Amino acid sequence: MTTHFLRALIQSLAFACFSLILVGCANLDKASDVKAAATETSPETSQPVQPTSAAKPVKAKQKIEVSSEPPADIWVRIRQGFAIPDLENDLVKDREEWYAARPDYMVRMTERSRKYLFHIVEELERRNMPTELALLPFIESAFNPEAVSSAKAAGMWQFMPATGKYFDLKQNIFRDERRGVVESTRAALDYLQKLYGMFGDWHLALAAYNWGEGSVSRALAKNKAAGLGLTYSDLNMPTETRYYVPKLQAVKNIIAQPQSFNARLPLIQNHPYFRSVSITRDIDVKLAANFAGISLDDFKALNPSMSRPVILAAGTPEILLPWDNADKFLRRLEEHANKPLASWTAWSVPKTMKIAEVGKLVNMSESELRSINPIPNGMQVKQGSTLLVARQGNLDNDVTEHLADNAQISFAPEVVLRRIMVTALKGDTLATLAARHDVTPANIAAWNKLKMPVALKPGQSIAILVPTTASSKGSKTASKKSSINTGVKSAPNQSKGSKAKSKAPVKAKK
Repeated sequence: MTTHFLRALIQSLAFACFSLILVGCANLDKASDVKAAATETSPETSQPVQPTSAAKPVKAKQKIEVSSEPPADIWVRIRQGFAIPDLENDLVKDREEWYAARPDYMVRMTERSRKYLFHIVEELERRNMPTELALLPFIESAFNPEAVSSAKAAGMWQFMPATGKYFDLKQNIFRDERRGVVESTRAALDYLQKLYGMFGDWHLALAAYNWGEGSVSRALAKNKAAGLGLTYSDLNMPTETRYYVPKLQAVKNIIAQPQSFNARLPLIQNHPYFRSVSITRDIDVKLAANFAGISLDDFKALNPSMSRPVILAAGTPEILLPWDNADKFLRRLEEHANKPLASWTAWSVPKTMKIAEVGKLVNMSESELRSINPIPNGMQVKQGSTLLVARQGNLDNDVTEHLADNAQISFAPEVVLRRIMVTALKGDTLATLAARHDVTPANIAAWNKLKMPVALKPGQSIAILVPTTASSKGSKTASKKSSINTGVKSAPNQSKGSKAKSKAPVKAKK
């Protein structure tokens, strides 16, 4: 009994001492955290924040734990890289409420971001940029790479055509890199770095991304001249720009603490979603998706810059595929090393032609040409334009780099000949009538079934076919008169208030 009692007593004393040690350590850790929070550096001033008096306790922000191990969740990784000073105002609260009231919309956006977030975060960290910027496509396009605004901005980063060209995003009939995942992300981060270099403030850089660097510079100069503040909140901005940073801040707050907004974030692994795969031969989009074992929609979601049913290796030497499907694609590609991969090629129009004429040259019907090329009704394709045509016969080669990078298409109204009757005057000949109406004497003779040479009699009626143009709807515009110098004039039923546009003379076909 005594031995058992002594053993129990010793165990109890040991446990009590161990507990006291744990409590002491916990108190030391807590004191350390409080001290660190009290001297935390303020992002706005880069100066230590002085601890306040005990009578006014500071509400500490949620501390983001940083582990030595890489996070398994991309959201954790994004939170750990937050570096833009928080914006706190009523507009942020307004946008928080707006997003929180639309949980289904938030789920759709975050699910759509699954394919792209890892790549964007990788690029931001490589450039040592704040990871909040990975959330910007939520504001710009709801992470839809196919998004196009009413102002013609395109892609998940919403580049205007001119800005896209400035940042080397190619835009032609085969691809629009403003929609490309890798290309547009590179350009967007280049632009944001440039803007931050100009203004030295991320809020102002973001305002310039939305409003334009010139607009922000002028607004800052105006405030400076008036002795007003020079922060984002001080500037007089359009409504869209005034809400722009608050929107990003609201999304940032929801991503930081989703439970506070009853938001559900899908689990997105901290792992590459896609892999870049090289191609050396033109290949149909459907065949590429089939080789990879994915749906056409999934393929286009990763390669949204392509606007035609064929991938041109000379212009797009790499495609993106889901990480686990890339090897399957490469195996299938190797199996088809000596087999045709593309059904289409590019063809340069040698002269301005009607679509029916083009069809005869490339052995395709007019409807087939229109279904694969964006040709409006009532239009002919101009010389130098590039059309996608079926690979066959002489047209069975991969597209050259020059065409893949520079292909454009332009149109001209179709030429339509309209029959008019003219009266021969004294001294008129086929040659004088031909010169007057910009046609040839042989054409006039053919239209009137006359044998040359022929002498015209004064008052004799002669039929002449004069050129008019077809509208985009295919309707014909009549002309009152035809002149060798002025060409076709406006239709007689033109409204009085509008001015007639002069047109260059169009010669009838010989």
